[in-house]
This record gives sequence, C-alpha cells and structure tokens, in this order.
Amino acid sequence: MENTGPSQQNLNDAYAPVEIAHKVETIGVAKANLPLLKLLALGVLAGAFIAFGGAFFTLTISGSGLGFGPTRVLGGVAFSLGLILVLIAGAELFTGNNLIVMAWADGKVSTRQLLRNWGLVFAANFVGAMGVALMMHWSGVLQTGDGAMAKTAMAIAAAKIDLGFWQAFVRGVLCNVLVCLAIWLCLAAHNVIGKIFAIIFPITAFVALGFEHSIANMYLIPVGILSGLQGVTALDMLANLVPVTLGNIVGGSVLVALVYHVIYLRK
Repeated sequence: MENTGPSQQNLNDAYAPVEIAHKVETIGVAKANLPLLKLLALGVLAGAFIAFGGAFFTLTISGSGLGFGPTRVLGGVAFSLGLILVLIAGAELFTGNNLIVMAWADGKVSTRQLLRNWGLVFAANFVGAMGVALMMHWSGVLQTGDGAMAKTAMAIAAAKIDLGFWQAFVRGVLCNVLVCLAIWLCLAAHNVIGKIFAIIFPITAFVALGFEHSIANMYLIPVGILSGLQGVTALDMLANLVPVTLGNIVGGSVLVALVYHVIYLRK
C-alpha cells in the first residue's frame, strides 16, 4: 500500500487521515477479539476513569464565580482527565468502542462480536462508574467545602433527569461525535503530549456545550442521588441512559465510523 502518511524523517507530522482509518480498523479487530476477563477488567477501569473525570468536573464548577460559559469550559478541561486516562493508561470505553463499526463494515468483525463487545463493555463501565460513585460518597469528599460538591452533584443529576427523550438522544449524538473525533485525533499523534492535547479540545467542547455521555451519566446521576437528591428512582436514571446511549451509538458509529469508512476504506 502506498505510504500516504507522514514521512519517516518527520515524526512531528500527524498521521494522515487514511492511516488513522486503517489504525482504527486494526484496533477494532483487536478489541472485538479480547478475552472475556481482560475485556471486563478494562471495561471496569474505563468506567472508573470516566467517573474520575466526572468528579473532577463537579469539583471544578462548584462555587465558581467565572460566569456560565468560562465555568463550563474550565469544567470541560477537568473532565478531559477521564478520556486521557482511558486512552493513555489503557481501558475499554463503550462510547469509544463504537468505532469498531469501521472493522464491522469491512467484514473483519462479525455482528455477534460487535454486540458482545458493546454489551460487556457497557456493563463493565457501569460497574466501574458506580464503584467510584459509592467510594466518593463513603469518603465524605462530597461534603467538603460546606457541601458545595454535593450540591453541585445534585444539581447536575437533576438537570440530566429532567431532559426529554429527544433532547437526551440528540445531545447523546452530538457528544459521541466529539468523543470519537477526540479518539481519532489522538491516534494521529506520535507522542503522549500530542495525544493529550488532541483529547482536550473535543472533550472540553462536549462538556461545555452540555452534551450527554452515557458512561459519564452512570457516575453523575448516582452520585447526585447519593448526595441527597430526593424523589429519583432507578427508572428515572434508565429514562436518561436509554436515549443517551442510543444517541451515543448513532453519533460514534454512524456519523464518525461509517462516514470515515465510506471516505477512506470502502472498496
């Protein structure tokens, strides 16, 4: 295959988009064939890592006097910690794994393998996110600053639960377009610093704009409930996660993975 990417003499250049597409496909095949225990363990880690980003976001916006926009942007930068940990330290994140569709569209991953990966990773992400929510509650950290973090956590959870189905769905679509583009840009970089910078801007944008991430919500809603939010049930949380998850799938699988497959990989 003709080398259309950066020259070997200049590794400061990003990988070309066509090279990224082939990398995404190769990685997708590897992810679809991960052994069960490794897949579940990495899935739990990803849920925990995203929850750490959610906790950092909650702290960052608590008591901020910067104003609505700047506060959200700063919170978005803090939340970027989650995907940085996933991609640099290594973990399996459901929303990022929507990119496996590139390998599926080429017939290198079966529908059964795709759904196996998504189902197991989604469940493992939930375990990791819930685990961090419980530990944050038990640690008493949420009550520091005269309970400022707890109040913020409750407000975040309440706002998410109040979203209508289509609002949540569309915000989920927009969110995972940016998350998958962050991963795409990360794969263009040659070093850790480049990967981190590639992650920060798309993730900051989705958080600041108020888009919805299913795995983040697996932490943000439960931690709000644990902080004292009243009148909220598991069904309320499910009513948010269903449309957000469906939106995430459309955003990542269709608007990123399939679009780039048609552009760069379709025979």
